[in-house]
Amino acid sequence: MNAIKCARIFASLVSAFVLTSAFAATKEDLEKAMSYDGLQKITVKDIDLAFARPGATLAGYNQVKLDPVDVAFSKDWNPKVPGSSFKISNADRESIRTGVAKIVYEEFVKELQNKSSYKLADEAGPDVLRVKVKIVNLYVNAPNTSSAGVSHQFTVSTGEMTLFAELYDSETGEVLARVVDRREGRTTGRLTMSNTATNTDEARSIAAAWARVLRNGLDKAHAIGKK
Repeated sequence: MNAIKCARIFASLVSAFVLTSAFAATKEDLEKAMSYDGLQKITVKDIDLAFARPGATLAGYNQVKLDPVDVAFSKDWNPKVPGSSFKISNADRESIRTGVAKIVYEEFVKELQNKSSYKLADEAGPDVLRVKVKIVNLYVNAPNTSSAGVSHQFTVSTGEMTLFAELYDSETGEVLARVVDRREGRTTGRLTMSNTATNTDEARSIAAAWARVLRNGLDKAHAIGKK
């Protein structure tokens, strides 16, 4: 499987990965695609799939260059305005997409700046780790819209989204690691109220968990906290 072909099928494989019915059939293909450039499968706590370059280490990186977060909705997500039969507007879809991107970016920045000693960088450098984060298959069960006013809906889960992230050496562009992880919002097993506030809280909680995985990886590489 050549690099160009693998790059082209990444999006479809990641999308298939989060569908329970398709996971068993596509996991092998996804793993092949994620390792097409020599990365090998590793185990990372709280992450579904992780691959890293053999011998690569994060120990030499003290700064992080975080790319703008890209967000893509699930192809099955086609919500309607609460209380009506009309689909939500393109403007509302874009507002939700950019809102999630902003939340994820903010949580990564918060984890790196406020809870560690790592600096955020604007340019490449010898000790700068470049991080590219993409959110795919975003599915919001109870989206609030500009035309809905104050909306309260009842759902079992607020929704789900999947992280697809890559870590690069900022100077060489070499991929050091690649991860995929699907997260679902709160699932209580019973109907509970969902609105803008609960949706935002759930998105922040998921993004913060992903950011902690990155920070913990850097900490482990630097042996922070070890005696």
